[in-house]
Amino acid sequence: MTTRPRLSLLVALVLTALAVLAGSGVADRLGAGGWEDPAAESTYATKALEREFPGSQPNLLLLVDAGDVSVDDPAVAARAERLAERLAHEKGVTGVGSYWQSGTPALRAEDGHEALVAARITGDEKTAGETLERIAPHYRGVHGPVDVTIGGPVAVRHEMQTIIQEDLTRAELIALPVTLVLLVMVFGSAVAALLPLGIGIVAILGTNAILRGLTELTDVSVLAINLTTALGLGLAVDYALFIVRRFREELSTGAEPLTAIGTTLRTAGRTVLFSALTVAVSLAAMLVFPQYFLRSFAYAGIAVVLLAAAAALILLPAALTLLGHRVNSLDLRRVFRRGHRPRPAAEEGRAWARSASLVMRRAPFFALGTTAVLVLLGLPFLGVKFGTADDRQLPSTSESHVVQQHIRDGFPGSPGGGLEVLAEGRATEAQYGAYKERIAGLPDVQRVDGPLVKGDSAYFTVLPKGEAVDDPAQRLVGELREVRAPFDTKVTGTAAVLVDSKDAIGERLPLAAVFITIVTLLLVFLLTGSVLIPVQAVVLNALSLTAMFGAVVWIFQDGHLSGLLGFTSPGSIETTLPVLMFCVAFGLSMDYGVFLLSRIKEEYDRTGDHDQAVRHGLKRTGGLITAAAVILAVVMVAIGTSRVTNTKMLGLGIALAVLMDAMIVRSLLVPAVMRLTGRATWWAPGPLRRFHERFGLSESGPEPARAPEPAREKAGTPG
Repeated sequence: MTTRPRLSLLVALVLTALAVLAGSGVADRLGAGGWEDPAAESTYATKALEREFPGSQPNLLLLVDAGDVSVDDPAVAARAERLAERLAHEKGVTGVGSYWQSGTPALRAEDGHEALVAARITGDEKTAGETLERIAPHYRGVHGPVDVTIGGPVAVRHEMQTIIQEDLTRAELIALPVTLVLLVMVFGSAVAALLPLGIGIVAILGTNAILRGLTELTDVSVLAINLTTALGLGLAVDYALFIVRRFREELSTGAEPLTAIGTTLRTAGRTVLFSALTVAVSLAAMLVFPQYFLRSFAYAGIAVVLLAAAAALILLPAALTLLGHRVNSLDLRRVFRRGHRPRPAAEEGRAWARSASLVMRRAPFFALGTTAVLVLLGLPFLGVKFGTADDRQLPSTSESHVVQQHIRDGFPGSPGGGLEVLAEGRATEAQYGAYKERIAGLPDVQRVDGPLVKGDSAYFTVLPKGEAVDDPAQRLVGELREVRAPFDTKVTGTAAVLVDSKDAIGERLPLAAVFITIVTLLLVFLLTGSVLIPVQAVVLNALSLTAMFGAVVWIFQDGHLSGLLGFTSPGSIETTLPVLMFCVAFGLSMDYGVFLLSRIKEEYDRTGDHDQAVRHGLKRTGGLITAAAVILAVVMVAIGTSRVTNTKMLGLGIALAVLMDAMIVRSLLVPAVMRLTGRATWWAPGPLRRFHERFGLSESGPEPARAPEPAREKAGTPG
């Protein structure tokens, strides 16, 4: 890469061009679901009902509005029946039913002016979406005396997928130029500022190609491309900032470009490698969950992290080798200096060093005060309520959201919000009747319909009291599963899917947490050789996320700022979102933690002065980490401008977590805690110390001689 830089860049250019071709059209192959556990009882029952009783699982709803007349008006009824009949003959559509055919009260609005035609579009998400696109224009709009709008789960998923793709394009148009401007402000040089963007583009295009390949093997969520863009730009900026900054620092000492590259790779390059591994570990934890929504982010995240690190460690040194001192070309800050000489490199970061000294002099105050503030900001999360993603993720003006809101507000019993009980095994009419009576006697049941029998299978529809996914409905799922029956029963429906999803996450969450913790502890130990620092890193990183979780509940669950941010609060948080946000934000926090700790470790190895090492680490990386955090936050906020609530929550929540980590935890809490732990910070028992000497890697490489022991003792005293 440094011996043949032109060849390295040429190969990278060819591979990137191939990635563009391989990843083209990836968004069209991604799904908008993935929140359910594929091995759950509710998933089995849903598939069985779809196969045996397609009318029991409608995913397409036509809301027929009769205007000022009744839906029972003969002209209205005749036109609605013709629409239903035509829909029944559409290819890929089955299980068509309507109020006018069945007379079911749940399919008629309470004011009598609206009613529903329900059907099921068959096939997977992609096939169902294509069918919807084909037939929707023929049904949407005015048909004689009625006006038809389209809703249902398949319409919600299709509209969500379309909006996410549109919003991602807009986010990229916002993030790229703003990121470039910020990079110019950080580097001064336009040439240096373009390097991180190039690394990010390579990582994003390469990940899109990988995701395109994965869609041939498994389901991948459309939201994964948002994470690809955010992490691709954010981490490329982080890694390139760190490497370019160190390269320029070495050049400023008089080193030749090749020597500067070698030093940069031995120091900052190792830090980037460790950082990438810690972020990848956090994201890999999502692979233990069965929901493809979470697994998709692991696929995308691991790919983009490793590609960003590879590009930063291979392509960036090649580019820097060719540029040499020209990396400082096109210094746009000269326009604003007005004759002032640029600040020498030795003077950079003095404000951060002074800040570190102040924090360390008042370490107990800053440690306790910062911790108290972070805990206080996280308190709203104690009131979290978990729910499912539904149409309220979409803008209030979107068609499928409008339809579902009409149904919620104006129809009795919330059609589609009930529970279905699948009965398998031969049974008599009397046995079905006795079972139905036992269900109807449950305290949370409002009404039981059925059974509808086909061969050895049957199903009952159970309407719970209250909302479709509130606590009584979730409690009813468990009660239904305990009711005695002379046949096998399986319960599904919105509340059942939520219960099973929560159980799957709760069951695997400890495994994910243990995986992240153990691997992170090991990686940070290999970097530092300390027993205490890895524990501090895990605890402080987790603490840095409290503000994000508190804000998520206060804003998105409780609805504060919903008008300002433009979303509809469903009154709950989708079950998988906190897991996703924790893994992503924890990894990014470790990213900044490794940057800081590696520079502290380098200085401590050089001098043996603990306090000086902390000050020097913040002096050299404080501004860098803050700049990287601000740039990543800009990218995440651009993602957060999405009209889909989950994407908005993801973007804005992680932006907040990143800023809190860089500006509060790294700047205040870490130096305060390290001052309180003093020289004990670097302690390790003999066996572990020997293990680190043999297998560990640190930014400083082989340890030079430290200061004599008396000097170290003096440096470790309060001052």
